[in-house]
Amino acid sequence: MSEARPPTPRQRAGARAEQAALDHLLQHGLRLLARNHHCRQGEVDLILRSGETVVFVEVRYRRRSDFLHPAESVDRRKQRRIIHAARHYLATHPPLAGLNIRFDVIAATGDPARPDLEWYQNAFDAF
Repeated sequence: MSEARPPTPRQRAGARAEQAALDHLLQHGLRLLARNHHCRQGEVDLILRSGETVVFVEVRYRRRSDFLHPAESVDRRKQRRIIHAARHYLATHPPLAGLNIRFDVIAATGDPARPDLEWYQNAFDAF
């Protein structure tokens, strides 16, 4: 069995930005349900609850946004993968299946330990 490789600097920066995004959401009253939910068809970074809504959040980090803003990198293909992971999560957590759902994107730029965050609620719909 091979050992897991240590995270790359890019992965560490992404993890720090994801934690900053989670802290921001928690400060706004959302409750964490899960992090980094994977299934065969996709992955979703953060799953939270806001009242009667399950919020699936994609966190995108870029040190700089002068070429491509982080939110713009959540294209239709990425959205489909997030939606698949969301459906999988709901299927494995039946008590949540009757709640409203929402897909948000948090764009993080700058220093990953203290990034500038832009929170896009209802960034896309399940289709």
